[in-house]
Amino acid sequence: MAKKTIQINFDTGWDLAPAPESTDHIKINEQYNLFIGGKWVKPKSGKYFASINPATEEKLAMVAEANDKDIDSAVKAARKAYDTVWSKMPAKERGKYIYRIARLMQEKARELAVIESLDGGKPIREARDIDIPLACAHFFYYAGWADKLDYAFPNRKPKSLGVAGQITPWNFPLLMAAWKIAPALATGNTVVLKPAETTPLTALKLAEIIQESGLPDGVVNIVTGAAESGAALVNHKDVDKIAFTGSTGVGKIIQNAIAGTDKKATLELGGKAANIIFEDAPIDQAVEGIINGIFFNQGHVCCAGSRLFIQESVYDVVLRKLKDRMQALVVGNPLDKNTDIGAINSKEQLATINKYLKIGTKEGAEIYQPECSIPKKGYWCKPTLFTNVSQSNTIVQEEIFGPVLAIQSFRTVDEVIEKANNTPYGLSAGVWTDKGSKMFNLTSQLKAGIVWGNTYNKFDPTSPFGGFKESGFGREGGLHGLKAYLKF
Repeated sequence: MAKKTIQINFDTGWDLAPAPESTDHIKINEQYNLFIGGKWVKPKSGKYFASINPATEEKLAMVAEANDKDIDSAVKAARKAYDTVWSKMPAKERGKYIYRIARLMQEKARELAVIESLDGGKPIREARDIDIPLACAHFFYYAGWADKLDYAFPNRKPKSLGVAGQITPWNFPLLMAAWKIAPALATGNTVVLKPAETTPLTALKLAEIIQESGLPDGVVNIVTGAAESGAALVNHKDVDKIAFTGSTGVGKIIQNAIAGTDKKATLELGGKAANIIFEDAPIDQAVEGIINGIFFNQGHVCCAGSRLFIQESVYDVVLRKLKDRMQALVVGNPLDKNTDIGAINSKEQLATINKYLKIGTKEGAEIYQPECSIPKKGYWCKPTLFTNVSQSNTIVQEEIFGPVLAIQSFRTVDEVIEKANNTPYGLSAGVWTDKGSKMFNLTSQLKAGIVWGNTYNKFDPTSPFGGFKESGFGREGGLHGLKAYLKF
């Protein structure tokens, strides 16, 4: 009897029915003022700027632009709250306020997720499943530490610093605010926070939550604006601590500005992370980890795995699987639950990414982008990978902050360690192998603040995060995050 051959064709190009998240439950004001001393205050300059939805280029709200006088008012409000209320309050009572903020954030999680997606362009799945839950978790975690500092640092008599000036980036607006505000409050400090000018809305919603929580006036102040507002905060004489997350260039400016002062600082800066796949790695799992590490977040992560190293023996199979997986990615409306890759955060950032795409091709690298359509309006970039690149290529050495992956091969462990470390940055890395000994060997030799094993982009409030070299100094998260806001 003749055998029958059955052929099955897998179609990865399914047309998925749109599944947009509702916006009926959110409230965005037409205009936002500055949150200073527990009240909403008009900017002294009278100036406002527009916060834009990068997926549609439509205005979401007008936001106050703080000048140096506004920053001075915010710092004075923070100092007054520190001297009269917050530093004198029993630690367990401070913890209750932080816990209350976390609970209110949980209750409003759906609204916060949608606003984060609208304002930043990230897929609703990322905002809903990662950003907002993690932000809440940081407040919960540090609420628990508020009255246990003597146990965290035994025999050291920890004391708060005073007023913390904090500047957050546009890639994780609410999460970065939580990373900074929660440990500052738990250690008895007061805060002046300046969010990124392109994504201020969830920080302003957080101000509403803080107001609702009953936190004493002036303990947290949130002022919006551009680079000038941040510079005024950094240079203010009555700020005791600067916490900054952003580009290496701005980080160097801040470091120079506070040199010779008594200000403490933590700087979490750029990165050019290496993701390393060995021949004994779980290949399918690794490919999904690569996609998660660089494409699901539009590459808008300082720890994005933007450099991929594949061992020669599995190079062809990994590259084929990676291209197949990229072909199935959905680029489009960030509020659609089917969307894998949302909009680029701003017109300026898209121009930067496109500049690097041109540089990459000009320097001889081979470019690959999947066949996918992108919306005509808004700021969009197809997921992109470059092959045939060398260590000297610009796209290998410089941070692009977009969905762009540079791929190289390697033969030996020593070779890949040398290549991975050959960059000015040292924020993060990933290692994919089924050998624990190999993984531990690399983690001890890679010059990176965090190294993930057989996973990527996993965060937890109990785990410290930060980098080496031009990726900054200091740590956020865990006990290390408390230490940065204390003196002994």
